[in-house]
Amino acid sequence: MLLVDAGPMVALLNADDDRHEDCVKALRPMREPLGTIWPAFTEAMHLLSPSWKAQNALWDRLASGVLVMLPLEADDQARMRDLMEKERDLPMDLTDAGLVRVAERLRIARVFTLDRRDFERYRPRGIGHFTIVP
Repeated sequence: MLLVDAGPMVALLNADDDRHEDCVKALRPMREPLGTIWPAFTEAMHLLSPSWKAQNALWDRLASGVLVMLPLEADDQARMRDLMEKERDLPMDLTDAGLVRVAERLRIARVFTLDRRDFERYRPRGIGHFTIVP
């Protein structure tokens, strides 16, 4: 499983995005499932809001199973809060805290993000550090 942050979801669906080509090239050889969480999906939908066509394309990826929604569970809330407190100097947002927590729980070490600075800093329990794509 490859965790997907909001940035690549937006860049892949917006040909005018500065990182569009980087994300397309990075995704092309991927054979593993792509997973995300509701906060990342919500953030991507917000960023794509000027274009219903792009938002609809993102819905299609979810409906077709190209993108899988990974659950955030009630037990994850305390850990997400702790992560946000620990990284408050960045600060860490809810989406990042959720991605880190899901990575810890599901032992996912790879993340597709354009937020390299922050994800290089995060140290998920049981993983140590992320492998960042692209």
